[in-house]
Amino acid sequence: MKLIIGPLGVLALRVWLEGEREGEEMAYTFRKWYVPERMMGAIRRYIEQGIPPGDFLTAVIDNNLCEAMGRADDENLENLLAFLAYFYNEAPGQCWGSPEKRLAWIKSFHEPQAQRQAVKDSLGGMEGG
Repeated sequence: MKLIIGPLGVLALRVWLEGEREGEEMAYTFRKWYVPERMMGAIRRYIEQGIPPGDFLTAVIDNNLCEAMGRADDENLENLLAFLAYFYNEAPGQCWGSPEKRLAWIKSFHEPQAQRQAVKDSLGGMEGG
């Protein structure tokens, strides 16, 4: 019997064999990069509740990559591509891409219930996750 594993299978196998990286659970992976679990709380609070994140995530959300590079710690700098992939692939388009979008997203959580419901509806399956 011959076992053939494609590129994605090799990545999955490597991640499984390595387990947690230095005690961190990988919350989101994109190719060989990852968003550490320690960062997911701030991302979820921003997306689900409109709570402003710290400087690094604010720069990522604003699509200001030079600022994000300057604000990142070593682990986040090494994995910046995973943060970009997460917002591109998983987050509502209305919540990221420019400072104006970020501020409007945060403001939407302070508006009347009817407007907040529209934001919740745009999240689809993200709530409670």
